Amino acid sequence: MAVTDLTACEIRKAIAERRLSAVEATEGCLRAIGRLDPKIKAFLSTDPDGGRRRAAEIDRRLAAGENVGLLAGIPVAVKDNMCTADGQPTTCASRILGGWRAPYDAHVVERLKAEGAVIVGKTNLDEFAMGSSTENSAYGATRNPWDLGRVPGGSSGGSAAAVAARLVPIALGSDTGGSIRQPAALCGVVGMKPTYGRVSRYGLVAFASSLDQIGPFGRTVADAALLLRATAGHDPRDSTSVREPVPDYLEGLEEPVRPLRIGVPREFFSAGIDPEVESVVREALAVYERLGAALVPITLPHSTDYSIATYYIVATSEASSNLARYDGVHYGYRSSDHTDMIDMYMRSRAQGFGDEVKRRIMLGTYALSSGYYDAYYKKALAVRRLIRRDFEQAFAKVDCIMGPTSPTPAFHVGERTADPLAMYLSDVYTVSANLAAIAGISIPCGFTAGGLPIGLQIITDVFTEGRLLRIARMYERETGWTKRAPPIVEDAA
Repeated sequence: MAVTDLTACEIRKAIAERRLSAVEATEGCLRAIGRLDPKIKAFLSTDPDGGRRRAAEIDRRLAAGENVGLLAGIPVAVKDNMCTADGQPTTCASRILGGWRAPYDAHVVERLKAEGAVIVGKTNLDEFAMGSSTENSAYGATRNPWDLGRVPGGSSGGSAAAVAARLVPIALGSDTGGSIRQPAALCGVVGMKPTYGRVSRYGLVAFASSLDQIGPFGRTVADAALLLRATAGHDPRDSTSVREPVPDYLEGLEEPVRPLRIGVPREFFSAGIDPEVESVVREALAVYERLGAALVPITLPHSTDYSIATYYIVATSEASSNLARYDGVHYGYRSSDHTDMIDMYMRSRAQGFGDEVKRRIMLGTYALSSGYYDAYYKKALAVRRLIRRDFEQAFAKVDCIMGPTSPTPAFHVGERTADPLAMYLSDVYTVSANLAAIAGISIPCGFTAGGLPIGLQIITDVFTEGRLLRIARMYERETGWTKRAPPIVEDAA
């Protein structure tokens, strides 16, 4: 069996038992990247030499009997909006940060290194994490490993595609409105958004600071649990990081949650959902029923009807503020063709930012402007509280909420780029969890007749990631969806 056929937990066990070395695991992933990534374009940069050095050091330490960490020798990819001080660029897939190298590591990168992971590269994304297809990257679109003519989702499409194509067993992404869960669904992998504050955002290049959260991708629920355990925890450098104990998410993972009450929002199965997606998700719910769970009809009136509008006011307003720092003065791209300082600001931003980023900056600036603040931003914050209340009322009755992750399977490259609203609606089922700051996961639950993955979204209340992972594992144990590989992987074998 090839190294790339192993899950992260299997690689961890094989290395611990000395049946596999960290160098062998790293070389296997680097070969897969070299063979398949020219077609998929999941990576913006790789660090083969640094990865090999790191792997060799881990093998040396293991041979000496040292405790190297939870992720000893496991190859990992990191979304390219997280700072790395190892010489790899941190570009956020934007021209305005082209070639920029961070002077420090993000907290999660520190944690990966402390736990013995081997970071092999930085993955592609929608520019500054603004998008749902990874087509907004200034360095080219990532392709879906299941169908190279389709998108992998976004904005963490590079990380999702890398895990799906078995280029790496696990990867980190960031989720502002579904940017982990939606690409996980479209690529047929596990992707989790932890509770806001569970994982430090220190070193994550900000898009919308009250919504952004870093989380894991893996081929299995156990892989996601392992990576979350390694990266979660309080960090005093992030004022929104919460002092909440971090459980061992792998311990008790095989214990089903019983009794289990599953809330099924009627709004998740309304107009706009693809018939195949609805059918497959309802079949997944039936699996839980056979396991003894009770399906409880619920309603989330504000969450579905108003979440997209609320999100695109709150997120764009915060983006407008966060991206004001890219002015061509301190770092990043500076236009060489300008007449004075104001002209330099304007030209640097106009030339450095892509169309989608400009659109969101303008929307946010408008919502925050004098005369419109009360009508838009202030009202959006009030609706955000109502959305949170929807979930509080639901969780008083049920243990979790389930439904589709995305209303459609992966769509064709270029299909929605000319229609921003259609693109925004790709996240109609995911943005509410960010607005409410709660935890969510997408797990594979089947395929369309054409062989495209479909994801089941499971949502639980704040700081209940352990229970969320156990609920997800209940379904995964009964099915074999996580074992299927994209045709591009099988053809290359």
